[in-house]
Amino acid sequence: MSTTDDVIERTSPEPLPSTPAELLEWCRTHRADNPVHYDERQRSWQVFRYVDVAEVLGDPARYLADLGDLRPSNPELDLMQRGNFVNMDGPRHRMLRGLVSQAFTSKVVTALTPKITTLTGELLDAVADRESFDLVDALAYPLPVTVVSELLGVPAEDRPLFRRWAEQLFPFNEEDSNVAGTQDAMDALIPAVREMIEYFRAQLDRRRARPADDLTTRLVEAETAADKLTDDDIIGVITLLLTAGHVTTTALLGNAVLTLHEHPEAAARLRTDRDALPSAVDEVLRYRPSLPWLTRRTATEVTLAGQVIPAGDVIMPWLVSANRDEAKFRDPDVFDIGRRPNQYLSFGHGIHYCLGAPLAKLETRIALGLLFDRYREIAVVDDEFHHPFAMGGAKSLSVAVVR
Repeated sequence: MSTTDDVIERTSPEPLPSTPAELLEWCRTHRADNPVHYDERQRSWQVFRYVDVAEVLGDPARYLADLGDLRPSNPELDLMQRGNFVNMDGPRHRMLRGLVSQAFTSKVVTALTPKITTLTGELLDAVADRESFDLVDALAYPLPVTVVSELLGVPAEDRPLFRRWAEQLFPFNEEDSNVAGTQDAMDALIPAVREMIEYFRAQLDRRRARPADDLTTRLVEAETAADKLTDDDIIGVITLLLTAGHVTTTALLGNAVLTLHEHPEAAARLRTDRDALPSAVDEVLRYRPSLPWLTRRTATEVTLAGQVIPAGDVIMPWLVSANRDEAKFRDPDVFDIGRRPNQYLSFGHGIHYCLGAPLAKLETRIALGLLFDRYREIAVVDDEFHHPFAMGGAKSLSVAVVR
């Protein structure tokens, strides 16, 4: 990473916001006063305005998803990155994304509706005798992880492993969002990573011996047919889907229930007008994005909002800030389930737009619909959040329900 000592004036790191409300105010201040600046604590350029965030995410030639050698290196972690096309550019990104996208076409996702509806019903059946429960534990976590497991062909009895691995791989309570991480933090992940690699190597062997109608089999067959993928590539892809494929959806569903609790007039409308659910989920995504920021690295020297950024520097485009930009959205702090247009950036923008976005939104729409069907009242009585710099979602969300 290049030095920026000659480009900007160094300042002492400012205190980081520790609550969602503080984060929004922090973003609002920077949008107005310092929309693109270098943060020494994060060792990266912070980008806050919608127009600038969209430019960074929409120009893969100048702003690379691959952070290169910035992260501490380790053989196991390097293996995981081999299939992580979210952090890739160029032909390899297109090849891997193209293979995985076969499992997320509109036709495939729509066909999952009956299965997701059944799974949601079964999860709610398990808490049918309770007047209160933790929505994250009961529904928001197990629903997407089960759907991802189904797509990958993971046996039902092995699915608890997914939660443990995901929790170990995502240090959500870390205040420091330094994108490069630290060697100690990376070393702490190694036991879980090794266990995952061993598990999925065995899973690939099983699929070669007994093919099935799942994404793992399709990836194995692509490897055999075109010699495009190695086992390490496939394990990297599976790891990406395991983590990104359900963690953000868990946050989205919890955020939807919390936001509708805070806006009872919107919840009342949705109970009588289910056709408004798609736009309501979109507005939740704008209002409370699961991921607060993304990362990019400059391929060459660029000028963004008047700031000269050297080649090789890291950029953090703040999605949560772009989604509240007054220059883009009318009354951005108002939760409006009828908002049109609603060009939020919560799933990214451009060629790296999240493949799983349609599935995440479908799961959330189905879950909200069934919750409304089963309960006349749903009230949030307690919550615990991840650190807002790491994740925009609840660790737990206790709800009281009335049938």
